[in-house]
Amino acid sequence: MGSTSNALDKGGNNFKKLYEDSNVKSRNANGQTKSGLYSLFIPMEWNMEGFIDIYGQPVLTKPEDKIRGVDNEWIYNGAVDYWKAEVESLKSDADALNEYYRQFPRSESHAFRDESKGSLFNLTKIYQQIDYNDSLIIQHHLTRGSFYWDNGIKDSKVIFRPDKSGRFLVSWIPPKSLQNKVIDRRNGKFPMNEHIGAFGCDSYDISGTVGGRGSNGALHGLTKFSMEDAPSNEFFLEYIARPQTAEIFFEEVLMACVFYSMPILIENNKPRLLYHFKNRGYRGFCMNRPDKHLNKLSKSEKELGGIPNSSEDVKQSHAAAIESYIEKNVGLDFEGQFRESDTMGSMLFTRTLEDWAKFDISNRTQYDATISSGLAIMANQKHMYLPQKKESKIKLNFARYTNKGTISELLT
Repeated sequence: MGSTSNALDKGGNNFKKLYEDSNVKSRNANGQTKSGLYSLFIPMEWNMEGFIDIYGQPVLTKPEDKIRGVDNEWIYNGAVDYWKAEVESLKSDADALNEYYRQFPRSESHAFRDESKGSLFNLTKIYQQIDYNDSLIIQHHLTRGSFYWDNGIKDSKVIFRPDKSGRFLVSWIPPKSLQNKVIDRRNGKFPMNEHIGAFGCDSYDISGTVGGRGSNGALHGLTKFSMEDAPSNEFFLEYIARPQTAEIFFEEVLMACVFYSMPILIENNKPRLLYHFKNRGYRGFCMNRPDKHLNKLSKSEKELGGIPNSSEDVKQSHAAAIESYIEKNVGLDFEGQFRESDTMGSMLFTRTLEDWAKFDISNRTQYDATISSGLAIMANQKHMYLPQKKESKIKLNFARYTNKGTISELLT
């Protein structure tokens, strides 16, 4: 691969899968990759026009003396230096910068970037974070695993076990003192770590679909500032999957909530997950929609909790919450407004970052990770969405009299 791929919806996704299945480092006992092919990526600086010398060698950095090129023209600059200067000049235009990365890729993540199409979010920051994540040994930062009821006894204690085939990716496991902190009250079970963070969930109701192409269920956990032994304002859990049955998905979401002892904000357009929580006695975990006062909720909203995805106000608030989070916590903050200018953000879940980059607010259905992550952000800042109370002034009509003459008279 010596150039960029097509847009993801124009064959790029299929080629990306073929490329990933051809990783020479992932071969079976017979020495073969999944595809039977070997992938090779050639960065743009090794074959960039105008930077190849007369011997066919690339000029990577600025030479001390001019070099004659294969086209008999003099080369004064290096391909990498030229590329960096172009990138620097495009930093104020996220869409143009993204397209430049696509056309002149220096890494695999550059080559597989999608067309921006006027992305709703800051692509520069998102791809800064993706590039940084790609440079990490991600297994040292994320653990794949599964949650289980202790000894298989439901509604007891939940434990987490690393598992290569697990559907959960986690970056933080709370200390034992913060695990399974559930309190029983007369009206059910309630989480005790709401001050640490919350979950957001994009659920589904139907186990199987025609052709097996149903959207995934998605769950994200996000912390907020607290005095506990926990990270601040960081996503710590990602789950994007569609198990064989919806019931498996419901139970896995429930176990994650119990283990972390945090509440969850769920889309209520597909209410089976909410009923699953209620029927098991966990209604106290399901947050009510934060944009309405309790006495303004409908009967079903009071019974189950959750938030609809059909309201235009909710859609706008959801997108604005993600946009704000990206500006503050993703990529580099060159202006040093929210953290040190050379400190990278702490969003380790690349699949969610890629979903943010592609998000289309007019067609939200296919962006499961964006929906659930946005709900997690809204759950942690629910105070921002409460409607303002209208204060009505109390009019006190006191009778007023004149004080002229010997007898006062009532003023009208």
